[in-house]
Amino acid sequence: MRTCARWWGRGGPPIHSGITLLLLLTPPLLLALQLLVVGPRLPPAARVGEGEEPESAIAFSVISIEPESNSRQWGSPSRRPGLQEEEEVEMEDGERREGTQAYEDENETHSRQMGPRSLKLQPWMADKPSFKAELNRIITYITRPQLNCSRVLSPGQAQASQHPTDSPHWLLCAEDWLLPAADKPCVAYSFSMDGEDADFLKTVSGLGCEVHSFDPSNSNASGGHLGNSLASNHGDGGVVSQHKMWLEWRAPRKRRHKTRGNLGGVSHTLADIMAALGHHTVHFLYADLLSAEWRIFQNWIESGTLQSVHHLVATVHLQWAGFEVGGSDEEVLRYWYSILQGLQGSGLKLVHSSAGEGHSVLKRTVTNAQSLYTLSWVNTRH
Repeated sequence: MRTCARWWGRGGPPIHSGITLLLLLTPPLLLALQLLVVGPRLPPAARVGEGEEPESAIAFSVISIEPESNSRQWGSPSRRPGLQEEEEVEMEDGERREGTQAYEDENETHSRQMGPRSLKLQPWMADKPSFKAELNRIITYITRPQLNCSRVLSPGQAQASQHPTDSPHWLLCAEDWLLPAADKPCVAYSFSMDGEDADFLKTVSGLGCEVHSFDPSNSNASGGHLGNSLASNHGDGGVVSQHKMWLEWRAPRKRRHKTRGNLGGVSHTLADIMAALGHHTVHFLYADLLSAEWRIFQNWIESGTLQSVHHLVATVHLQWAGFEVGGSDEEVLRYWYSILQGLQGSGLKLVHSSAGEGHSVLKRTVTNAQSLYTLSWVNTRH
């Protein structure tokens, strides 16, 4: 004991020097331990091999902590109307983008600059799914106009009046603030395969609009190439150009750059048709889509295309669910109502409703509803 005391007293290393030495040795020991544990797991390109330059051995590993987003709005694994697998869209530059949430080129159309939005599924009308409750909600909604127009345009009439004659099939709201200015171009589209749009074409032609009629069954149309019939139409008010084309609700799997005036094919989204025709706005749009309207409406809502449509006249069919719409009857009715709410959320207000024939809804005979309705909307955001 005395020897140890004398040794420390003669200048032996102080305690803090031992701690300093331990701290200096700890990092190399930890680094060696890390290399022993992690080294074997690194890919071959990240290890230093014989004959390799040290620079080539440097590797970086990036770990993402961003949670994956679920882009499906319908959520539940059970089958619901409107549920669709999102498709991966391949752009020309090889970049892949998913579904309707894909970023669109800002130069495509004004409507796409508004950005996509998701269709919101509305809550059930009652505490539990009920066919009667869901149907009553829809019929109440589509038979009660939301905007009272003091001046209207009736079918086949190009002059506005205060009171329509008889019971018109549809109406256009002719308030000054809702109509295109006299010195501005006016554009009208009609999608119909049964010839029921004759009065609509007459009305918008009388307004001096540039009019385009789309019918895939029309042998006199342009065969699917828009450029074949547009050259004489631009600036010629009242001239109706016919196109052998139809509306599509699915975004193309591969989006290629389309030259103005030529899309090719027969079916295209409204946004692509507008882009090919060089239109940023459609002032008047007529659509009788033979039960495809629900999915097409959804496309318009989610893509933002409705921001560029000022007046919409469309027939909705209630006899069956519609193309690519599945689920129970209650789910279908709920989906339809969600679409109607999506139209309203996009700025459309109902100005007129006209009931058609029949009393069949989803193949059920009902007494308080018709099989189809022709609805007239106006976009109050313009």
